[in-house]
Amino acid sequence: MAITVFSSHTMFLKMDSYFLKPNTPATIQLYNGTFDKSENVIDRDRMLDASLIGNGQRIEVNNSQWSEKDSITLLDFETGEEGTWVAAISTAPRSIEMTAEAFNTYLEHEGILDMLEWRKKNNALDAAAVEKYSKHVKTIFQVGEKRTNDWQTPLGYPIEFIPLDNPYDLNTGDSFKFKLLLNGNPLANQLVYADFKGSSNTHTHDATAATDHHSHDKKPSTSSEHTHGGSTHSHEKEPEKEHHHEESIETHTHTSGQQLRTDAKGIATAKLTADGIWHLQTIHLIPTEEEGMTHESNWSTLTFEVTHGHGADSHTHDASEGGIPSYLYGLGSILLVGLLFLYFNKKK
Repeated sequence: MAITVFSSHTMFLKMDSYFLKPNTPATIQLYNGTFDKSENVIDRDRMLDASLIGNGQRIEVNNSQWSEKDSITLLDFETGEEGTWVAAISTAPRSIEMTAEAFNTYLEHEGILDMLEWRKKNNALDAAAVEKYSKHVKTIFQVGEKRTNDWQTPLGYPIEFIPLDNPYDLNTGDSFKFKLLLNGNPLANQLVYADFKGSSNTHTHDATAATDHHSHDKKPSTSSEHTHGGSTHSHEKEPEKEHHHEESIETHTHTSGQQLRTDAKGIATAKLTADGIWHLQTIHLIPTEEEGMTHESNWSTLTFEVTHGHGADSHTHDASEGGIPSYLYGLGSILLVGLLFLYFNKKK
């Protein structure tokens, strides 16, 4: 029997490389679907805020900077001065009505286990739901070598991850500590998933990407090829949709990776076990007494790149890296030719 599964979409800000050169063109991709595939684009009127934060300034993204290709929303921008930068988007609320069966399936596959457990204990599994939802996403990227403190700037979103470590001061094998805020206050005992995807710039290409489906916003995301800042991008577009329904349950578990809980201060720690693009994701869903609604959810993600220890310049490999510098080869060759010349000259 075919099973129709309510499929929700998580939103991620992604880049091909998170290590960029100063004052160069770059592209950020807005995925709405899973970490690996965007299902649709996001309309500009859905974005309550779209900002770039760097060198102590919060810069509003202009509508003209957005474009789409297929199912991805693309943000083109100039990187600006050296520093640790943040890009962020917050969307306006929307609502969706679900049957009890669809709501239970959604809770299970999105990893909203606390609400699912509450429904089981309170004999509420037969109750339908009308959910109000919004999404609030960030990415952190490094421009040049200089580190700045913009990565820890609170943006006032309904829910947001606040790093307690600059991810670009960390390497593979380190621990990444973060705080989760709800309406500006620490959010305790919240379930968070941390996972990674190997990038083309790193040396570990083994990853399990977290996935999310909840046709709650869809918009294009940029696909660009960055070599520390230069970017060539392909743009894709697909019209915005509401909740997408599929006939297979197999690909709808969107909670792979580390399962974390925030403590009483809203703090948790992820272990950065491999090179790649890391992402944190959480969905805070609670009952609401708002007229016409039964539940309210706020979704949040955070992405950044982790490398194995060379720092921000780890993706530029010259002839001297990991071996004998090229100039020594030249000197050695000249010396060898000279010795051979003297040797054969003596024999004559």
